[in-house]
This record gives sequence, C-alpha cells and structure tokens, in this order.
Amino acid sequence: MAAKGVGMANKGQAFGMSRQVQDKIDSKYDTELEQILVEWISRQCGSGVARPEAGKMGFQAWLKDGCVLSELINSLFTGDKPVKKIQGSSMAFKQMEQISQFLNAAEKYGVTKTDMFQTVDLWEAKDLAAVQRTLSALGSLAITKDEGTYNGDPNWFFKKAQENKRDFSDEQIKAGKNVIGLQMGSNKGASQEGMSYGRPRQIM
Repeated sequence: MAAKGVGMANKGQAFGMSRQVQDKIDSKYDTELEQILVEWISRQCGSGVARPEAGKMGFQAWLKDGCVLSELINSLFTGDKPVKKIQGSSMAFKQMEQISQFLNAAEKYGVTKTDMFQTVDLWEAKDLAAVQRTLSALGSLAITKDEGTYNGDPNWFFKKAQENKRDFSDEQIKAGKNVIGLQMGSNKGASQEGMSYGRPRQIM
C-alpha cells in the first residue's frame, strides 16, 4: 500500500475522514469510461501516443505529464493549434504547466468551467473521475461541433444540445409585441363611467 502513496506525488496515506472522502471520490471513477477514453484518445492522437496500463493509476500515469492531453486538444482544432509547445518533462512544475495549457485550450474549445478538472485532480490523482468528466465533455463537444476533427465512434459520447439562435428583424419584433399586447387585452377607451363604489357619503 505504501507504493501507491509514493506513486501519488509522494503523498502520505489518508486516514479517518479524509480516507472516507477519498474512497467516495475513487468510487465515482468509471472503468468502462476509462476504456472508451483510452480508445478515443489513442485514435484521436494517432500512433505517436502509446496506450496506458489498464486501471486508474495507469490512466493517471499516462496523462500526468500533460503531453497526451495537449496532443488530444490540438487534434480537435482545425486551424492554429492552441498548445504551441508539447514537451515531456520529469519536473513537476513543467508537467503541471502542460496540464494547465490543456485546460486553457479545452475552455477555449468550449468546455464549461463546471466540467473542468483542477490540475491537482490529475497530477496528484485527487479526483480522476473529474478528469474523466472533462474528457467526456470534450468528446461530446467534438461530436456536436462536427468540424471533421473527431476521430472515434459517435456513440461514445452524447451529442450536446446546441443553442438555437434566431435572428429577428425589427418588424418581426414589433409585430410580436403587438401580439403580446392583444393577448393581455386592451384598456383603450375604458373609463370609470357608470361605476359606483359603496354607498355615497351623506352630507348633513
């Protein structure tokens, strides 16, 4: 068990409450989704990217230096690639910097902040389920955008609902306001004539 602690950025084992929290986070990790993500990333990045060892820690070790992630996000952009420099390094801060470049590019691509993992979630293996969530959101976006860059089975990720933007002319907007006005009814020509409220005051 100590070896696992060493593999996770020299973090000591968690005990008590923090152990329970970590176990709960770990239970959200999806091994089936891992297989889909590995298959997709391998296809998306091509033969230049080796496959990881099966299992959560193999998945983490594969993505930890940020290089595979950077190759992945670059493969989804048609024009200028967002991550200009992809360079493997054994230095912690360089690996974290590479992961941050991926996260910035993923946000630029359209992944929402709520779907984004934090660098430590991956680098320290704090929440690999969050990493899976980000990569799934990225896959869904790639299918939805349909720019010809997605390389995988379209059934691996769900297609996101796209915003249905409509452009209305000024005339259409004015006509719409009239319709709303008529639905609410009109008070034109209304007066209080003929209306009485209670008994008139008696003047003695």
